[in-house]
Amino acid sequence: MKKPTVYDCSVVELPRYHDPEGNLTPVYSNFHVSFDIKRVFYLYDIPGGESRGAHAHKICHQFLVAASGAFEVVLDDGVNKRTITLNRPFYGLHIPPGIWAAEQGFSSGSVCLVLASEPYEPDEYIRDYNTFIEFRNL
Repeated sequence: MKKPTVYDCSVVELPRYHDPEGNLTPVYSNFHVSFDIKRVFYLYDIPGGESRGAHAHKICHQFLVAASGAFEVVLDDGVNKRTITLNRPFYGLHIPPGIWAAEQGFSSGSVCLVLASEPYEPDEYIRDYNTFIEFRNL
């Protein structure tokens, strides 16, 4: 089975409904994101200069949105690297399993919203980069 590359990670424009009282962006499973959403979490109050993530998933798809502020996502497939900047709440980044991802460069007040295809399972994470390279080469 072919493993995904950083070029399989895609930025998706989400719908925006404008209103004088504020904008609205809905997100539906298997429509705006290509998987069933089984977990939602968000990162916030990240000190300047800190990074988050730096891991891969064996089976979990993730969809990241800069709900507020901006940050970069560094994607790595063991051969290629690609950096995506998320800075608008109506764009999301789909990260398939088997991609090493790290979030960095958070602006003040940033909120990173994450939609995941799987419930939290510690054994599903690959947190060591050398283990990730071995996983990619299987």
